[in-house]
Amino acid sequence: MSAHDSTAELGLPVTVPATSLFTDRYELTMLQAALRSGTADRRSVFEVFTRRLPEGRRYGVVAGTGRVLDAVENFRFDSGVLDFLSDRRIVDETTLAWLADYRFRGDIRGYPEGEVYFPGSPVLRVEGSFAEAVLLETVILSILNHDSAVAAAASRMAVAAGERPLIEMGARRTHELAAVAAARAAYVGGFASTSDLAAGFRYNIPTVGTSAHAFTLLHDSERDAFHAQVDALGGGTTLLVDTYDVAEAVKMAVEVAGPGLGAVRIDSGDLLLLAHRVREQLDGLGARGTRIVVTSDLDEYAIASLAAAPVDAYGVGTHLVTGSGHPTCSMVYKLVARADGPGQDAPLRPVAKKSMGGKASVGGRKWAARRPDAHGIAEAEVVGTGAVPPELADRQLLVELVRGGEVVGREPLEAARERHMRARAGLPLSATQLSRGEPVLPTEFMTGS
Repeated sequence: MSAHDSTAELGLPVTVPATSLFTDRYELTMLQAALRSGTADRRSVFEVFTRRLPEGRRYGVVAGTGRVLDAVENFRFDSGVLDFLSDRRIVDETTLAWLADYRFRGDIRGYPEGEVYFPGSPVLRVEGSFAEAVLLETVILSILNHDSAVAAAASRMAVAAGERPLIEMGARRTHELAAVAAARAAYVGGFASTSDLAAGFRYNIPTVGTSAHAFTLLHDSERDAFHAQVDALGGGTTLLVDTYDVAEAVKMAVEVAGPGLGAVRIDSGDLLLLAHRVREQLDGLGARGTRIVVTSDLDEYAIASLAAAPVDAYGVGTHLVTGSGHPTCSMVYKLVARADGPGQDAPLRPVAKKSMGGKASVGGRKWAARRPDAHGIAEAEVVGTGAVPPELADRQLLVELVRGGEVVGREPLEAARERHMRARAGLPLSATQLSRGEPVLPTEFMTGS
């Protein structure tokens, strides 16, 4: 859920800072030039899409939509920001006066959070004057590129994990603010919990965590450390058993906590071999209900390799918050239509970038729909301009997010998480293969008047 919704539910105060400087300088210099030329008020349509998925990926995952809505709502130029722009002579006085009254008053539609996407999918469509819409480019792309990359990695890991829960543990492997966003995106993609308390506070994501090797090393003996943890947290806690000798630690853990010990965690070594040995040892000690949690630089392939191991949960950090090798989705924000002249009634003209190197775009204000086959499984992503074919009318993907500058598309984070599971289940079975492949759905473009 968004920061606004989650904290409202919890009764917690949250201050979302203005996001107006989360932008590139050329957004403001374009604004200044457009104001001078008289084109700033032309009605314009921008779309967010990606020309291709990361190499080998079969689908993408939309994440960060709720954060985009917060960013748009808080995109303001207060006196301190205006003083900065003036002191650095970034824009002229006319532009500063225009920025002082800035509020996005346009419309935004897009794929709902948690939905899957493919090359050319119009993930987000921003409509308004050129001036108000162009300023949002950088912050929108910053959020969607990061969050969608993490969510796609999380989704692949969730597929590999099956019914076993995943714990997000990447806060120490990325920027402190990115860590909160990554935990949110991971939850959308299928993770069950996070170790990051800021993410738990802001987005109401379940948090977990017990102890690190430092806690064991702090004490005079491993037994003393286990006693201290169990005394403080109860027998249902998770004891870390690979600081010294795993077999000795498991034996000691059951002696200290009893057969009702909640879980043991293994953070190093041959996880497949150790998981089997630890499970056999726990069962022999009567701790049949004690779970085994594994961590240690896991990615989707390592998780898949442990499918036959007696593992109950996985903790994932580095590979998750870096998109498992693909830290961005390469989404772009392109002008696809603009009015012929001033006024809200001026007709829209499709525009498109035409360039070499595969960076051309398709002009026109677009809709998108997912066509199913005879069995109800998706067979194509259909993207078009003009009228929507009747057979696709109830299959459209874009939903209303902002109307006349007012956010109308906020929803609980849980809704995005559940949507992703449904969307992934509606794809061909090959979507869940971890081997490299082409997008599981082709994108078909339809043009119309």
